Amino acid sequence: MGVDKGFDMVPPLSKGATDRENWRRFIDLIKEQYKHDKIVKVKENYIIFEVGERPRLPFEGHKFLRFSANVSGSQCGNVEKYLADITILAEVRFGHRVWRWSESAEIRGHYGWDVVWISFKSYEEPNAGIIEPKDGSDPTLADLASSLFEIRKIPGKGRSLIAHSVIPRGTRILCEKPLLRAGPMPLDDLEAFLGSMLKAMTKANQRQFLSLHNNFPGKRPFGGIFRTNALPCGSGSALGCVYPIASLINSSCIPNAHNNWNGEMEHETIHAIRDIEAGEEITISYNDGSTFSARQTSLKASFGFQCKCRTCLFPPSLLEASDRRRQTIERLDGNIMVLASTRGKRTECLKACKDMVQLLEEEFSDAAVVLNARVYYDAFQVSVANCDEARASIFAQKAYEARVICEGEDSPETQKMKRYSMRPASHMAFGLHSKKSKSTKAMIPKDLNEGEFEKWMYAQ
Repeated sequence: MGVDKGFDMVPPLSKGATDRENWRRFIDLIKEQYKHDKIVKVKENYIIFEVGERPRLPFEGHKFLRFSANVSGSQCGNVEKYLADITILAEVRFGHRVWRWSESAEIRGHYGWDVVWISFKSYEEPNAGIIEPKDGSDPTLADLASSLFEIRKIPGKGRSLIAHSVIPRGTRILCEKPLLRAGPMPLDDLEAFLGSMLKAMTKANQRQFLSLHNNFPGKRPFGGIFRTNALPCGSGSALGCVYPIASLINSSCIPNAHNNWNGEMEHETIHAIRDIEAGEEITISYNDGSTFSARQTSLKASFGFQCKCRTCLFPPSLLEASDRRRQTIERLDGNIMVLASTRGKRTECLKACKDMVQLLEEEFSDAAVVLNARVYYDAFQVSVANCDEARASIFAQKAYEARVICEGEDSPETQKMKRYSMRPASHMAFGLHSKKSKSTKAMIPKDLNEGEFEKWMYAQ
């Protein structure tokens, strides 16, 4: 088996002039740098590194998703040196689009191997392997991801996304631009606004919007479709967006995927937050994690349906236990907010954060990764407020790793956590409360077992 390592291009390059030119310059740089290296050979359609698993770089950048190799075992040679050098050169040219991953560090690539193998195959022939949109636009990850899922009708749910094969945790399933977006307004105004937006769309986009389900039939059909299918443009945002594919994903109160709005790139991403089995429906959460009755009321009012996910169909005893956990989670969340903003409450706040992580994992299992990212950030903030760089860097790293799984490396929040993990003192609240717990990253203990390290981390 071995251990793989490399980088993915996230999102993939388009056929647009800017991406084409940047990739051409990158390839020219590789050719120049390795022109006297017998290991590196220029073929008709790609550059190949004749070492290890012989990784390749295609001349057509829109076909490229991954540069990687097996870095363990006697047959690998010095492939890791080539990987490191190419990754650095790619980062210079493409910046945050280059996402490093390493199986030894338990960080997976963004794309499933089935999609990656399609891209590898496409290197051999012009226009092979990569799916070309019929409207002639640049191929997007939505086109590439079609090998990850199919759209299938489910009785009582309508069109849904079903995994073709196993989708590993952390895989970016979908990356999609909205068909349209709108903010809160009276229903008649919304209907008129959507009508004007639809008139400006292409016929293909009009058909995509009008084909979406409407849980609010009546005299405002456009508004009904929008209210049924819109996803918020970020947590707490009043703006909503409708998508051709992402809007087909059904809700679950313990989902296997997470949707996130990237405000800088203005697209929605869907990531697997646990391994999704072949034939399993891909789901996201439409609610805030409240109790059963509150969820049902909110979903009915906002989206026009009654949730019948596995959690909502628990027998009464399990449903009551779930509600108790969720009520405790809500109380703990409020306590953490108060403790984090109060001087002298560092130890109590970190204990509450520890309790919260444990409770979230009991209730949400692998889906807790989305909520844990926020808890780790709370723990980070109370640590920096007390000049505790050692613990702050650990909590920021944990928040970063969680966000990589559910949002991807290119998410602004992911990048922020990465910066804080490296430079915790750069946070504006550094030293706000006290300097009594002052520490540096060099003071992170290295000789503790897992249980001992957790006790140290939460200052217990």
